[in-house]
Amino acid sequence: MKPYERTQLLERVDREGATVGADIPDRIEVQGEEIDLREFVFEIKRRETVPSGERERVERAKKNLRRERLQRVQRIEEGELTFEEGEELARSVVGIDRALNALESLGPTDLEREQRARELADKKRWMSFLKQALGRDDGAATRGGR
Repeated sequence: MKPYERTQLLERVDREGATVGADIPDRIEVQGEEIDLREFVFEIKRRETVPSGERERVERAKKNLRRERLQRVQRIEEGELTFEEGEELARSVVGIDRALNALESLGPTDLEREQRARELADKKRWMSFLKQALGRDDGAATRGGR
């Protein structure tokens, strides 16, 4: 690979917005292990939040994907590759970035805190309803008697 081609590929993987329109690879070898990456990401993304049992698995996957991304970029920087091999590596790096973006954008992972907040909000609504129903809602007159 010629130096300017290497530079081109490295600029492509580091470009802001490089993942726009990029696909998450179906399968990818990460740290010597084959992973159905697209299926994994979509399985996790289907849920509103990461279930507590899956949190560690998702964090481990993100860590391994970051490590794999770094190794692939280093292979482009230092390796004796053909342009086609470098292009394939760059494409896989952008796919890894796309998967990482999807995993990073997941909702809150503290399910216990979310559950407590929901329960507290439910209690407040229930108490407000009871006060209103029993005629003890002091704010009823100021809110138009709702």
